[in-house]
Amino acid sequence: MRIGELAERAGVSVRSLRYYEEQGLLTSTRSASGQRHYTDYEVERVTFIQRLYAAGLSSRTITELLPCVDSPSEENSDAALERMGQERDRLTAHIAELVQTRDALDGLMTSARAHRDQYQAAACA
Repeated sequence: MRIGELAERAGVSVRSLRYYEEQGLLTSTRSASGQRHYTDYEVERVTFIQRLYAAGLSSRTITELLPCVDSPSEENSDAALERMGQERDRLTAHIAELVQTRDALDGLMTSARAHRDQYQAAACA
């Protein structure tokens, strides 16, 4: 199938597929005229790549995980699990930072409301 059909079947843009190829996440064969051609397997691969992106992984991290898919082995599986664990830890730390930022904003909002209420009370007096 050509790139447009793959994009439609996988539910992604043609631009995304080109990006995946640039990043080494996806490969195609080329016709004599240079058109990309894919097999049905690439539909599943693109869907899997999309799931990895949805989990917050970067293309660099996805590249590190794909050997587990391309060459399944205990070693590759262990490496993929270790890498996913590192990403989970990174996300957990980021969530903690976001919670602190939200809490700081809540404190500012509380102060702003108190200041507003004092201003309104003084204006009414």
